[in-house]
Amino acid sequence: MENLKQNPIVKKLGLNRILLVCVLILMFLVFKVVLGNKFPAVDSIRSTLNYVYFLGFLSLGVTFVIATGGIDFSIGPVMFCCALVSGYCMTSYKVPCAVAMILCILIGLCFGIFNGWMVSYMSVPPFIISMASMNIAKGIASVFTKTQSVSWPAASEANGWFRNIVSVNGFPVGIVIFLVMAVICGIVLYNTKPGRYILCLGSNKEAVRLSGVNTKKWEMLAYIICGLLAGLAAIFYVGAYTTVQPGLGDTFNNEAIAGCVMGGTSMTGGVASIAGTLVGVLIIALLQEGILAMGFQINYQYIITGIIVLVVVYADLRSRRRRN
Repeated sequence: MENLKQNPIVKKLGLNRILLVCVLILMFLVFKVVLGNKFPAVDSIRSTLNYVYFLGFLSLGVTFVIATGGIDFSIGPVMFCCALVSGYCMTSYKVPCAVAMILCILIGLCFGIFNGWMVSYMSVPPFIISMASMNIAKGIASVFTKTQSVSWPAASEANGWFRNIVSVNGFPVGIVIFLVMAVICGIVLYNTKPGRYILCLGSNKEAVRLSGVNTKKWEMLAYIICGLLAGLAAIFYVGAYTTVQPGLGDTFNNEAIAGCVMGGTSMTGGVASIAGTLVGVLIIALLQEGILAMGFQINYQYIITGIIVLVVVYADLRSRRRRN
C-alpha cells in the first residue's frame, strides 16, 4: 500500500479520488449486471445527471463551510425556498423568468449573508444557526406560497427557455456548467488568498486570528458562497424536476454533506477536496438511481447515506489521530 501511495500518478491524483472513481464505475457495472434492462445505461445516466446538477451545487457550497470547521444544515430548505418564492412571483405576479432566476440566486445569497453574519460576527454556533435558517426558509416558503406547490414553466411554454441550462436537444449542458463551476470553486479555494484563509480557519482559527487575519470576514465569505450556490442549485432543480413543494428539502442536506465528506473534505475543517466532492456527488446520485431501479423505496438510500457518513467521518478522525 505504501508503494502504491508513493507512485507519482497516485500522488498527483490522490489515492482517495482514484478509489472513489473505481467505486463509481463498479457501482454502475453492478447495477447494470444485476438489473439488466431495468437499468438502461443512457436513461440511467441522464436521470443520474439530473440529480447531480442541483446536488452538486449544494455540495460545492457546503464544502467551503465545512472547510472552515462549520456546518450548514439549511441548504436543502434554502434551495426550496429560493425556487418556491421566485417561482411563485413568476406564476402569480407575472415576473419575467430571467428576473425570477436572479431573484432565486439573491434569496440564496441573503440566507448565506445571514448565516455567515450570525456565525462569524455574532458567534452563534453553526449548528444552531443552520437549524434556525432551515426552519425560517421553510416558513417563508410556506407563507409566501400559501403552502401551495409551485411549477416552473415547461420547455414548450414561453418562459421554458430556462431549461436549456439543463439540456439542449438531449445534450447535458447542465453537467458542463457544473464542471465549470467546480473548476472555479477549486481555483478560489486553492489558488486565492480568500480560499487559503478559509482552509486555514478550519486548521487553526485562533492561530490565523493571532497572525492578524480578519477571520470573521473570511468565515462569513464561506457561508455567502454556500448560500449563492444554493440559489443556483434551485434553478437547476426546477430545470430538471419542474415542481417544488413547501416544507421539503431536508434530505438534500444529508446527501450534499455526504457527497462532500465522502470526497475527502474533513468534518473537522482544514481539508477540502473539490474534485472529491464532484465524484462523491456522482456516487450519491447513482446510488439513488440504482435503489429506485431495484424497486426499493427512497428511504433505503437515506439509511445507506447515513452509514456512509458515519464510516467516512470515523475514518477521517482515525486518520487525524494517527497523524497527531
